[in-house]
Amino acid sequence: MKQVVAALIVRQDKVLICQRTRHQPLPLKWEFPGGKIERGEQPHDALHRELDEELGIDATIGDEVFRLKHLYANGLGIELRFYLVHEFKKELENRIFQQIVWAPRTDLPQYDFLEADLKLVQEIAAGKVY
Repeated sequence: MKQVVAALIVRQDKVLICQRTRHQPLPLKWEFPGGKIERGEQPHDALHRELDEELGIDATIGDEVFRLKHLYANGLGIELRFYLVHEFKKELENRIFQQIVWAPRTDLPQYDFLEADLKLVQEIAAGKVY
């Protein structure tokens, strides 16, 4: 099972969401920024690295707020951990995504998210997470 970390980067009542490019697996789907944990890496360290690589920010990684396991139809299994990020240094820079958006929490279900993120999207929209 692939170990993955993702960030809920929040600003007031908005969450930063990212759209995959046409050239990535599951093209144009929306997701929360993050990526896989490398061998020997701690989850916080992996997320800090991924946010620097994807968005050019130096993030302060907060608490884990949600964890799930998901099996995609192609057989790929992931364990996904979500962490809160309330603050970061440097300006956000879209380095790899089609687009990035600060979306109001209640609007999240309107975006075409990755299948693995759908339960969390509903929880955030309902005000149950963060």
